[in-house]
Amino acid sequence: MLGVGTPVRSYGGKTAEQRRQDRRRRLIEATITLLAEHGEAGTTMTAICARAGLTERYFYESFAHREDALLAALDDVSDQIAAAAVRVLEETSGSPDDRVHAVMASFVDLVRRQPALGLVAVVHSSATPSLRARRHELIRTFADLVAREAATLYGDSAWPADRARLQGLVYIAGVAELVAAWLTGEVQLSAEQLTETARDMFVALSQQP
Repeated sequence: MLGVGTPVRSYGGKTAEQRRQDRRRRLIEATITLLAEHGEAGTTMTAICARAGLTERYFYESFAHREDALLAALDDVSDQIAAAAVRVLEETSGSPDDRVHAVMASFVDLVRRQPALGLVAVVHSSATPSLRARRHELIRTFADLVAREAATLYGDSAWPADRARLQGLVYIAGVAELVAAWLTGEVQLSAEQLTETARDMFVALSQQP
């Protein structure tokens, strides 16, 4: 048992907890990559471990079963997308439309550079019942974010809170389907055209007529 003042042993400059977090990060990144490349059926525990370069022992160190890893991958992707959107809003000045355009341009650039993130978020996020349930939760979370930002951007012109949440649901669901079609090649748009379309949808749905 460690006593008070007993140093925490580290290897390679990292503590045991830091190494555990690193392994979890590798497993999540492997899950994201496999989901994007091979879908849910190809994202087995064995494949995840092989892609991460870790044994099954370390998989069970982080996850009780494969479904936990799938959910962690979806949560991680969603966190990255949300963090990027909030950061751009905080760092961008100008008119509300300019700020919305900057956020959408950042999002489109993110999924263009890292299509695996977009594919997990909007294509493979309905692959299992638990993923679908989490996707519904995340859509509501992003809809609430849209409603709050619309109120900040447009003030009295924005919809009242209850209606704003409904408008946010329509917006998030619509953008998700549009981006899914774009990533899978069903819709032929340039990155700028996609950005402008998503921006125009936000502007139209976030303000009262």
